[in-house]
Amino acid sequence: MKLQLTDVTKRFGGRQVVNVPELAIGAHGIEGLIGPNGAGKTTLMNLIMRRLPLDTGQVTWHANGDPVEISRLTVEQIARLGIVKTNQIVQDFESLTIIDSFLLSLADSGFEKFYRVFSDKELRRQTEHEIAGYLDFFHFEAPNGRALSAGEKKLLNIIRCLLLKPRFLLMDEPTAGLPDEQKTKVMEFIRRKVAEDDLSILIVEHNLDLIWNVCEWVSFMADGEIIIQGPPDEIRGDRTLAEKYLGKDHV
Repeated sequence: MKLQLTDVTKRFGGRQVVNVPELAIGAHGIEGLIGPNGAGKTTLMNLIMRRLPLDTGQVTWHANGDPVEISRLTVEQIARLGIVKTNQIVQDFESLTIIDSFLLSLADSGFEKFYRVFSDKELRRQTEHEIAGYLDFFHFEAPNGRALSAGEKKLLNIIRCLLLKPRFLLMDEPTAGLPDEQKTKVMEFIRRKVAEDDLSILIVEHNLDLIWNVCEWVSFMADGEIIIQGPPDEIRGDRTLAEKYLGKDHV
């Protein structure tokens, strides 16, 4: 199971921000995408998800069955294939409680009018155990209230994505704004989901210690290009790379 990128490029105002002749992601369980600010990491993820149009190239989803060129699909069609992305900047349904927000993620497309989700007793009964599992594992101050802090909104966004039962989850700075205890819990849960389910994950993260500890494979991006790929120890041990981009603490 993987995403294959071929000749993917993107320019903004005459400046090329992504230039990826070839890249395969998703074959190593949990993978990391790192690089300095402005490297093109978030832009690359948005190109994969069709939140931005490609200038050239294609993105192909290889799973069970025939490959699917997702660069021709809509955002909604990509999500139906099981490819989902968390948000770097969380946009939330401010009027929903935490539990109702979870419930909305679990409702299928049969609910033509989404507000009927909240009055459907059978849906609540069917999803009660799954929602309770997340609430038991992660701590929210008031599950029957709204997510108020930036950390709770970030955590809510991650859990909503997991409730969709994705096959490929792209996570853009998933631990930013979370307290250390919640960071540990998120990564513990992510590892468990990858081990138990048919799930691949790509993490974009500036917390390099998290990348080294969690990821099985790392791609390093700079100036819109993938410079090097390999196991975390190999990337971390590249002295030239460390001195130029990662800082002396990672040499």
